[in-house]
Amino acid sequence: MTRVTLEIDTQLYRMLKASAETNHVSLEEECCRRLSGGERRSRYLQALLAELRAEDEQRRANSR
Repeated sequence: MTRVTLEIDTQLYRMLKASAETNHVSLEEECCRRLSGGERRSRYLQALLAELRAEDEQRRANSR
């Protein structure tokens, strides 16, 4: 299993966590909801998602 370490702004994390609790969903579901357009598009989350996808593609390429 690959371990991913993310550095995230503390204030953003707290806001996401609070929103997830308010909406009765997990933190992951809250992030996905925001990225899917249910909330104003966050450049920070879009950049984070792009970085995660790039790392995943690189990992897949290296394992071939």
